[in-house]
Amino acid sequence: MIPNKTSDFTGPSFRRRERRRIKTKTIHEMIIWSIAIVSAIFLGITVVIFYGLRTNMVGSSMEPMLYNGQGVLLDRVSYQFVSPKRGDVIAFYPNGNTKSHMYIKRVIGLPGEKIQIKDYYVYINGARLFMDYADYTYEAGIAKNEIELGEDEYFVMGDNRDNSEDSRSANIGNVKKEMIKGRAWLHLKTAKSKMGLIE
Repeated sequence: MIPNKTSDFTGPSFRRRERRRIKTKTIHEMIIWSIAIVSAIFLGITVVIFYGLRTNMVGSSMEPMLYNGQGVLLDRVSYQFVSPKRGDVIAFYPNGNTKSHMYIKRVIGLPGEKIQIKDYYVYINGARLFMDYADYTYEAGIAKNEIELGEDEYFVMGDNRDNSEDSRSANIGNVKKEMIKGRAWLHLKTAKSKMGLIE
């Protein structure tokens, strides 16, 4: 008796084999995707570890976000692709002086903007900055008169305005982008603070 070859491709045994083949192919694809995702995460962590930088907060100018002596991790990669934005906490050498300790402050003014502090408030291009990180700014410093930022300059201040040497001081002034060493993104645990992201 000659076997019915057509049934080999349409019968129950063929359908079972086909389902097993599809299932095996799906599992293989899921494994490949899982490996790709894990590799991407590992690469991201590696970039942060090897291209990141640790420093310590000096002084109380960023309290209560950061405390004196608290360890801070910097992201040195992001600003190779994007520019600092308002609200970022950055680390920089004042006037590019690498013999000084790194200052950690918050970006308030962006390139091309006009900054002035009057009546205890920060004004940007003549409009009051309502999304500020301090209730009042009692000391205006050199920002008592309007300051126009250059195309690569940033105006920075500490969150603890009453105890911060920052862009209001003639010794610090505007911070050029080339002075910025990175974005502060993680603070380490201390007796006063848990480890967490810097906002």
